[in-house]
Amino acid sequence: MTRSPSPQPGIMEIKLYQGGASRVEGRDQVIKLSSNENPFGPSKAAQAAFAETAATLHRYPATDHADLRAAIGAVRGLDPDRIICGAGSDEIIAFLCQCYAGPGCEVIITEHGFSMYRISALAAGATPVEVAERERVVDVGAILAAVTERTRLVFIANPANPTGTMLPNVELERLADGLPPECLLVLDGAYAEFAAGYDGGAALVEARDNVVMTRTFSKLYGLGGLRIGWGYAPRVIIDVLNRVRGPFNLSATQLATAEAAVRDEAYAAWYIGENARLRAWLTGALRDLGLGCDDSHANFVLARFASEKEANANEARLRGEGILVRKVAGYNLPNCLRITVGDAPDCRRVVAVIGAGREAAA
Repeated sequence: MTRSPSPQPGIMEIKLYQGGASRVEGRDQVIKLSSNENPFGPSKAAQAAFAETAATLHRYPATDHADLRAAIGAVRGLDPDRIICGAGSDEIIAFLCQCYAGPGCEVIITEHGFSMYRISALAAGATPVEVAERERVVDVGAILAAVTERTRLVFIANPANPTGTMLPNVELERLADGLPPECLLVLDGAYAEFAAGYDGGAALVEARDNVVMTRTFSKLYGLGGLRIGWGYAPRVIIDVLNRVRGPFNLSATQLATAEAAVRDEAYAAWYIGENARLRAWLTGALRDLGLGCDDSHANFVLARFASEKEANANEARLRGEGILVRKVAGYNLPNCLRITVGDAPDCRRVVAVIGAGREAAA
């Protein structure tokens, strides 16, 4: 009897990541509100930069990402030497687990936390420890109570996905101060730009030696298809992460497009304003239909139905109308649907379909 090679411990415990649906059988056109994408796409400046790279695709990209790091630093007021760039913020999360966790180590995640935290922890051979949230909000006290001598990483998204809720700075500081020095606090800021007045955790990173911030170009800048992210951390941590980063992990096209996107501050400000306006409208309209809907600080809202059955029925009804939203039972929210804030017609269409269904069921 032959034996096949065995994977490392933890690998076979990983449940494959499920992205938001993008197709409906029998329909050529759909309204995709399942992946928290920018409904308006990337800026014209980013599109132009993307096109300009076509003639140089035979050249290897820069390995140090210096121009992109400088652009991020200039726009965000950060030290470029403390920035690392990756293929989406997912790659930065994987680097952190690879470098700071492993067999015998624990990684704290939260009840409704982003699934890539668990996946990356298991891929590194570490043990994910799930901590309960309080009414869909990260519970700092519960996290601190779960810390042991084996805890090496704590992951939280702020604002959180898929709930849209967030912790105030005073709670983030309490969490950071309560962790032992050998434990890294990772603040996932994929949606940070949509939260008014929030720096994504940058000040915490600069004030402490064990806090890391991750960010992405997928949401605000509409570059999800290119997979570009970055992290901000103490220099000693950046040095560690760069030792496992592949030398050409970002293409010249990714680098040039991201640089143009981050420098187009007028477009970013416009979309942030549009999202805030439409998010408020969508939240209010869903509440008017009798649905639970927390205040969201991201580019989506989480609609709460009376039961999983009702949530699934509404998802099916929306899908039947060519509208794709995200079921989040896998995030311990079986009675909820996560709905990306689209443009104005998209938002009105979602409310009309859900409203018609609730009237029919009454």
